[in-house]
Amino acid sequence: MDKIFLKDIKENEVFSSSFMVMKIVYQDDQSITAFIGDKSGEIKSIIPKTDTLEVGDVIYIEGIKDTVLKVEKFNKIKEFKMEDYLPTVNRPIEDIMDEIRAISQSEFKSEECKTLDEYFFKDESFLKKFKSGIGGLRQHHNYIGGLAEHTLNVMYLAKTFAYRYDIRYKEIAILGAKLHDIGKIEEYSTNGPFSTTMIGDIQGHIVTGTLMLEEAFKSRKDFYSEEFKMRIKGCIIQHHGKVEYGSPKGANTEEAFVVHYADYVDANLNKIEQIRSITEVGTWSEYDRRIGTKLYM
Repeated sequence: MDKIFLKDIKENEVFSSSFMVMKIVYQDDQSITAFIGDKSGEIKSIIPKTDTLEVGDVIYIEGIKDTVLKVEKFNKIKEFKMEDYLPTVNRPIEDIMDEIRAISQSEFKSEECKTLDEYFFKDESFLKKFKSGIGGLRQHHNYIGGLAEHTLNVMYLAKTFAYRYDIRYKEIAILGAKLHDIGKIEEYSTNGPFSTTMIGDIQGHIVTGTLMLEEAFKSRKDFYSEEFKMRIKGCIIQHHGKVEYGSPKGANTEEAFVVHYADYVDANLNKIEQIRSITEVGTWSEYDRRIGTKLYM
């Protein structure tokens, strides 16, 4: 079954292809109204109710694309490539992970930093979630692999800032950058249409990441110094910079400021990159609420 992407289907064209159920709007005994789509977009659809459907199901359909997509018939499929249906980072994820490892190996010299890093990044369960993680639902790096890409960029910027301004705890700043968003592996679900988990709704990624750090510290009781623990936790707790930006505490250490600024720069430049990708050169973009302006490209 060849995959035809939604963006390539012409109006009033009869076609067959597969799509993911993104949102169910309404259903009765005869039909289901739902948004279905793939990584190229979504469309409202009227689907005959010949089987039960749930959000995240992938269905192979025959239909006609009009103002709404009219599905003539469908069947569920079990084997598919998730990257066909959900947006995915442009680079191979292993290339990103190789760069993360290279910075880690060159910068983490102390036993405390190496041990804490390995607690997470030698754990296969953690790595699987991390590599499929997203940076957010809508704000930035909102695609599979986005969490890893954002982490690499924040590490790179934190390293640059740390050396350029010769801060005292360079190693902690770079490790803090690597760990600053680890809570997002539990905050978001990426097994279907991206969504916030119960943990995400109740705790958010900063609290979750801090609790994950506490578990790491407990695994090596009396190994980590109190100062090391406080400084690393500060980088995670304070990485949004100010209370009004979502940090439980505003940044108040040199390394926490470095992580905050690195995070802020990368998040905003990723938003601009996304705007650039859909805007013709020499024209103005639409107003974008995420950055509070339109952009001339």
